[in-house]
Amino acid sequence: MGKQNEEEEEVEEEEEDDDEDDDDDEEDDEDEEDDKTIKIRKSKELGISCMLNTEVGAVLAVIRRRSDPSSYIYLDDALDSNILSSLKSLRSLIFNPRQSWRAVDPSIYLSPFLDVISSDDVPAAATAVALSSILKMLKLDMFDKKTPGAHEAVSNVVMAVTGCRLEKTHPVTEAAVMMRILQVLAAVMRHAASVLLNDHAVCTIVNTCFQVVQQAANQGDLLQRTARHTMHDLIQIIFSRLLEIEVGDWENSESDTEDATDETGFGIRCAVDIFHFLCSLLNVVGIVDSDGSPSLTADEDVQVFALVLINSALELSGDGIGKHKKLLRMVKDDLFHHLIHYGTSSSPLVFSMICSTVFNIYYFHRKSIRLQLEAFFLFVLFKTANQGYSIQLQELAIEGIINFCRQPTFIIEAYINYDCDPMFNNIFEEIGKTLCKHAFLSGGTAPTSLQFQSFEGLMVLIHNIADFVDKQTDWGTGTYPVEITDYKPFWEETPMEGTDSETWIDSVRLRKAQKRKIMIAGSHFNRDDKKGLDYLKISKLISDSPDPRGYAMFFRYTPGLDKVKIGDFLGDPGEFNLKVLKEFTESFELTGLVLDTALRTYLETFRLPGESQKIHRILEAFSERFYNQQSSEIFVSKDAVFILCYSVIMLNTDQHNPQVKKKMTEDEFIRNNRAINGGNDLPREYLSDLFQSIASKAITIFGQTGSPIEMNPSRWIQLINKSNLILPYIKCGFDRRIGRDMFAVIAGPSVATLSAIFEHAEDEEIIHECIEGLFAIARICQYGLEDTLDELISSFCKFTTLLNPYASAEETLFSFGHDLKPRMATLAVFTVANNFKNSIRGGWRSIIDCLLKLKKLKLLPQSVVDVGSSTANGRLHRRGESESVISKDQTGKINTSNLMAAISHCLSMENLEESLNLGISEFEQNLKVIQQCQIGSIFSKSSTLPLDPLLNLGRSLIFAAAGKGQKFSTPVEEEETVQFCWDLIQAMASCNVHRLTQFWPTYNEYLLTVVQLPSFSPIPFAEKAIVALIRICLKLLASRSNEKVAEELIFKSINMMWKLEREILDTCNDFIIQSVTKILNKYSGNLLSQLGWKTVLHLLSITGRHPESYERGVKALINLMADGSGISVTNYPSCIDCAFGFVALRNSPVDKNMKLMDLMADSVKLIVEWSRNGYSDPGSWRSFEEDEFSETRRGKKLRGYLPP
Repeated sequence: MGKQNEEEEEVEEEEEDDDEDDDDDEEDDEDEEDDKTIKIRKSKELGISCMLNTEVGAVLAVIRRRSDPSSYIYLDDALDSNILSSLKSLRSLIFNPRQSWRAVDPSIYLSPFLDVISSDDVPAAATAVALSSILKMLKLDMFDKKTPGAHEAVSNVVMAVTGCRLEKTHPVTEAAVMMRILQVLAAVMRHAASVLLNDHAVCTIVNTCFQVVQQAANQGDLLQRTARHTMHDLIQIIFSRLLEIEVGDWENSESDTEDATDETGFGIRCAVDIFHFLCSLLNVVGIVDSDGSPSLTADEDVQVFALVLINSALELSGDGIGKHKKLLRMVKDDLFHHLIHYGTSSSPLVFSMICSTVFNIYYFHRKSIRLQLEAFFLFVLFKTANQGYSIQLQELAIEGIINFCRQPTFIIEAYINYDCDPMFNNIFEEIGKTLCKHAFLSGGTAPTSLQFQSFEGLMVLIHNIADFVDKQTDWGTGTYPVEITDYKPFWEETPMEGTDSETWIDSVRLRKAQKRKIMIAGSHFNRDDKKGLDYLKISKLISDSPDPRGYAMFFRYTPGLDKVKIGDFLGDPGEFNLKVLKEFTESFELTGLVLDTALRTYLETFRLPGESQKIHRILEAFSERFYNQQSSEIFVSKDAVFILCYSVIMLNTDQHNPQVKKKMTEDEFIRNNRAINGGNDLPREYLSDLFQSIASKAITIFGQTGSPIEMNPSRWIQLINKSNLILPYIKCGFDRRIGRDMFAVIAGPSVATLSAIFEHAEDEEIIHECIEGLFAIARICQYGLEDTLDELISSFCKFTTLLNPYASAEETLFSFGHDLKPRMATLAVFTVANNFKNSIRGGWRSIIDCLLKLKKLKLLPQSVVDVGSSTANGRLHRRGESESVISKDQTGKINTSNLMAAISHCLSMENLEESLNLGISEFEQNLKVIQQCQIGSIFSKSSTLPLDPLLNLGRSLIFAAAGKGQKFSTPVEEEETVQFCWDLIQAMASCNVHRLTQFWPTYNEYLLTVVQLPSFSPIPFAEKAIVALIRICLKLLASRSNEKVAEELIFKSINMMWKLEREILDTCNDFIIQSVTKILNKYSGNLLSQLGWKTVLHLLSITGRHPESYERGVKALINLMADGSGISVTNYPSCIDCAFGFVALRNSPVDKNMKLMDLMADSVKLIVEWSRNGYSDPGSWRSFEEDEFSETRRGKKLRGYLPP
């Protein structure tokens, strides 16, 4: 035991010794690592020293070099001795630094080189070398922002480099120095200590770079490119910091001259100044027409350069600009004004850059540019695309529109912010119409690039709506269109914030409905102003009581109103008219406007009446508004404004009326307006500016109806003033109801354009895109746009070539087999019919017409041809048809992602050459396409159809069976067509037998309608109808639904058919007797109505007269009447009538007659019993359940109708 303990102690001592050895090893490793680091650091320090020594030597060498070899005067004598001494002093310190270079004040080693750069006596070569030295030091990061003296050092670098003056020398040398200046300035801004620069220093750097850009125009392409690239880098560095800069008090002040502090470094102040400078560069215009085509000039080149820099600032600052009011104000006002002003008068390159700039502003700051964005679309994009500009500019405008539409939420936001607001223009609707207009194809001309581009944009628009509408999980769609039930001021907008989403969406849809009604009221107003204003009340757009503000807003914001009628109404002396005039005038924001600009803005909205009293009233209202909103104290009273307004109107007439020969001079105008301002004169400068403005540009006193076509300064000022009052741009996501509503406004042009492109396009890819567009529209239309879907189906049915009345069967087959379009159209139409059948209404007519033509061409699969006989046996086969090309996801939504791939695969298999190689005939090829159409599913799955499409589908089949719109070449063809239609009706009714009472009354009305048509022929219509109807009756009775009403409806139709042509009872004798006996033998217990019994037994009596049917008929009747079990109160009269009918037959056997007579005699006992129990009338409809009478004297149950 002791020995063991000793061994354990020895082991522990050995382990402790090993641990000590490991610790020593680690300490040694750390020491070695420290030594290595120290060596590396010393090596770097030595490298820096050597570099400085080299640079000092290089500068001194260049300075000492004689510019003239024959001269004996050295530059050491000519130069300032301070420069040379500072360089030599630095050399003496280079290899004896007291501390690490990173801890040394940077000014110690930078100042000698900066002195060289700042000196006016140093040759350009020496300046270039000194600049290279500074550049090298900055790139080596010899100091950072924490280094003592770094702030002063980096500021001195900027001051010296930006203040560098070059002596006149060789252009190449000058270019080299300027290149070095650019490189140093860029390096300063990239340096870690650049954050220590103040705003003034940064602005100086940018200004210097731009000066180099300007000077480089004559110095060669390389320097110019470098200067512009440097400028670009500087803008990126400066504006990328905006996201990190906090909003300060300076931004909330109106002063732009507040000094920056050195401690905070550069920030928002320099960004504001630089951005203002970049915006000012856009004012440079210089478009020169050379040989009729615009060419770039130097000025235009500056515009492009400025736009590139502005775009970089917008892209890198992100939403940082929106945090700083002064920057955002410049974007909303200065920048946007320039972009809109030059948008329609620029070259394609500038126009493209303008579109990109606006898009970037929209992407980051759209909440602040609601009015500006509307103006850009109206005055730039739509104007360029629609008003006869060059094709290149039109393409760029369309491309600009498409770029916006590609953004996921732009179209819904445009619709809500503009189209649903009566105070704005319809931007989304105009986008759709513009794309449709330019995409529309007509025959005889090859498609242009503009048409292809516009078609692409239209598809983007449609697919975006379809994708978002289909993604919604809520299946509610709301009513369409929205009805206005209560008065709500149309000029008041409901803010999205703080409002329930459902309430807000309802409010948006209501405002769109109001806007639609306002346009109708405007149309009425232009024809008859009284009717137009009455319509406002009828439509609940204004309150029932007199509403001056409502009238004023209607006049102010409804586009296209007759301006003459507005002016006459506003100038009328009536009390209510004066109130409207006051409200109308107060809708103008005139703050900050000079008098002529305000007057122009005001008089552009209506035509000033010619009557002096009306003019007086209108100018009086304007004068009061202008006086109350004047930003200066020029006018002492509204009377002074009124007098000057009258004088301006007179001056305008004098200056711009060609009949006035002697024009008023400026002195005369000023003299005419003396002492009007409360007895004092207005400032002469003010009146002089007013005169010059009116003389140079007339005020539009007699404006014309219509929207403005250009953005003038007065309208822009009005826009900026209004932008401060309205709600900001609304950011929102999709809602199915709004998505459906917004497509409805462009549905007509979209369907027409899509159809025209499909008809005339030859490119297979375009044709495929048209089919994709068709399905996208169908996906949208399934939520309440049934009329649009019907129109779309009707259009594409024409492209199947199946509805051409002038083509023979051979021509149709040839076209169908050799042209891609008819096959694609056919497959698309029936795919829509299968997957969107719940939303089809009138489109069923075209679909049925196509179906009948396919039947005529024998292209239908046998499963569709035999659909009627299949359902008669209680099942519907679908053999010969492939699986549907559209699948549904778990939620039941249509999944079209693989649709076109499936269609393309299907049609590619039909390549004629391939088919011939495989031994497939052309007929089999066509049949294969039709199999993909899944026609049978339309009818076999009709049980899920809502009532409206079910009624429309039945109507189409009934009218087609009656020959409506059909042309038959032979009686056999007519008979087959009618038979096929009734088979399909039977298939539908069999699938929907559970709700026969909902749709068959309407079907009965259709039958009554068609039998009254002038061209109606009862044969074969009635003949085929009665067979189908009896089969439906059998299906109904077999279902044991106990639906007395449904039974009566079917028998009513059966009676109608055989009464049309009694001969059909003979031609269909076998079928009728077979069906009637089946009803009596198998379903007599399910036959509930008196009409049903009467019809069945009447048909039995009539068909039983035929010798071949007599035996079967009389046997069925005897079985029914035997022992009285089959006789009830309901059917007793019909049984007796039928029995008498058989007995009265001449060829009726005596034994059968005796049997029938005995049965009739026995039935008297039933009458007696019924009489005792209160049923005196055998045809009574009273209930057995109420009397609790359920057995006869024989102890057997009576069978009769038990009403509910």
